[in-house]
Amino acid sequence: METQETPQTKPRLITPILAWFLVTMILANASARMIFVLLPIYMRDELGASISQVGLAFTISGILPLILQIFGGWMSDTVGRLRTIAIGSVVSVFGYICFAVAPTWQWIIVALLLDNVSSSLVGPSFGAFIADQSSEENRTKVFGTVNGIYQVVGIIGPLLGGFIAYHYGYQLLLNIGATGYTLAAVGRVWMAVSPRFKNIKQVKSEEQLTFSGFKLSLKTMLAMILSGGILTWMFITDGVRDMSIMMIDRLEPLYFLDIGGMNEQQIGQISSIFNIAMALLMVPAGWLGAKIGERKAIFSGILVQFLGYVIFLLADGYTNFALSWFTLGVGFALVGPSYDSLISKAVPEQNRGLAYGLFWTSLSLLSLPSPYLGGVLWDKVSPQAPFQITAVVILLSAIPVWFKFRLPDKQPPGKPSLEPAAE
Repeated sequence: METQETPQTKPRLITPILAWFLVTMILANASARMIFVLLPIYMRDELGASISQVGLAFTISGILPLILQIFGGWMSDTVGRLRTIAIGSVVSVFGYICFAVAPTWQWIIVALLLDNVSSSLVGPSFGAFIADQSSEENRTKVFGTVNGIYQVVGIIGPLLGGFIAYHYGYQLLLNIGATGYTLAAVGRVWMAVSPRFKNIKQVKSEEQLTFSGFKLSLKTMLAMILSGGILTWMFITDGVRDMSIMMIDRLEPLYFLDIGGMNEQQIGQISSIFNIAMALLMVPAGWLGAKIGERKAIFSGILVQFLGYVIFLLADGYTNFALSWFTLGVGFALVGPSYDSLISKAVPEQNRGLAYGLFWTSLSLLSLPSPYLGGVLWDKVSPQAPFQITAVVILLSAIPVWFKFRLPDKQPPGKPSLEPAAE
């Protein structure tokens, strides 16, 4: 008598634990996006900062991640992802309160510094937690699915932020943003202490939270970064890319306002269009990366990003700017899941948090002067100058991606064999 085998159920890409995790991430970052999409305009038009001073504020606030991101990644590996996220969120609540009560643009620096505590601790844990909750064969798909859902923060946040600022003013916007982030922090603390999440899978090292343990883990990661392999080239390439992108990141709202002739509500819409494209393409991008390999997906995404910046520089109206931002969203969607997956596969699982923290710290170090440099180029050369430089750097970064983003030959070529800051 033949026995009939029971068909195996395919593993769920989004588990209940990941769903709860995403709820708190979405609430926190939607609240943040409400504020940050218009913060440079608020600093200039309401608090009296110049363009260079806006860039200076973001440059100064970028110092803190240099100190905390590596430690935050190691802390995530040692005490757990959820606890690290909860600690960072509680500190960041005070930053959002500071946004709401800031009397001068200099106070915004204090608020940004406090907020960067969250990004420094939460950011490395975000990618590491997703990797912990996924199998290696499904990891690119899981990153694509999670990041696709997560893009709702960039759709809802800017739309609400632009609407509220345009119709009711910046003060209400800041108050609502601070309230939303505080609620998210409460949810994260609950996840960290609730027995419901006590036994979830969280890859942790056997080390204690000591300085000697931190030094040992850091030496291990630095050796991998400096080995001359794929991590070295990812470190260099992404550092240069991030340096150029950070040069324009805080100038985009001002460019839309001054050059594009838009109001706050339209600026929020443009930012949402970028994230709509990412939301639509992130899941297919994850599947594409799993099918053709991370390197090819990243290379394709970089070429699409370059096209988006070209359209942006040639744009002369709302429709063309919207097209450029949609194209950029497609490009970043193609890169994101494959890049996150590549990092998680290239390092030991017990060092994932430290790896993300080390990468983001290197990016912060290289891009530290970028916001101020972008403001100076705007004032001294032209508003288009920093964007033109970024477009060229993005295109050139495709070269090392194609030739150097190759995994060790554990599997056939093109197959996986081994990410933003979120808050």
